[in-house]
Amino acid sequence: MQLIELKNVYKRYNNGVTALCDVNLSISKGEFVFVIGDSGSGKSTLIKLLYRQEKPTRGDVFVGGINMSKLRNGRVYKLRRKLGIVFQDYKLLPKMTVYENVAFALEIYGLRRDEIRRRTLKAIEQVGLKDKLRSYPSELSGGEQQRVSIARAIVNNPKVLICDEPTGNLDPKTSMEVMEVIDRINKELGTTIIMATHDEKIVNRMKKRVVQIEKGIVTRDVLKGKYKDEGI
Repeated sequence: MQLIELKNVYKRYNNGVTALCDVNLSISKGEFVFVIGDSGSGKSTLIKLLYRQEKPTRGDVFVGGINMSKLRNGRVYKLRRKLGIVFQDYKLLPKMTVYENVAFALEIYGLRRDEIRRRTLKAIEQVGLKDKLRSYPSELSGGEQQRVSIARAIVNNPKVLICDEPTGNLDPKTSMEVMEVIDRINKELGTTIIMATHDEKIVNRMKKRVVQIEKGIVTRDVLKGKYKDEGI
């Protein structure tokens, strides 16, 4: 069984907009997949289906063998423990330090203090911020803030790291630094990465699997792909 599977997925919003139409997609453990497409193409909807921010109108979405389409609302939080999610706007708590922001993701699970400290320090070191433990978000650059959000997302050793435009607010140089962190997590930890992006340079440079969506339909799915087909 694939780690992630979408089977005949159709998503229509209440306002009449059809975001996805008969999407079929399989992603194996350890893969790194870029989901690309223009604004309004349906890529963000696809990403939201994976962490149950949205439910499909029809079809099935499986993550780690769990059918998200039939998952009760009261059990969604248990699924999200197995996922890491990184957003464009960081979503850090401004009155908490780097250490506290990352540790908070574990404290809500009631782990022992020494276990929280061990995991938190490891995650922060993995993103290269061990010298910023006591810094607050306002004291960090945009790239550093995004790395804190990545540390928070991986601190619980998730099977899947879902990234929704994580470099959207960053300059090109900082974007590549953040992508190097994400790539290292994929290679060293074996974490499956699914990333929605419109950054052509990142996709072309990293040469990962590329899934393109246009008007709610998967139009291209290539290994070691570029943002555009050769010759376009």
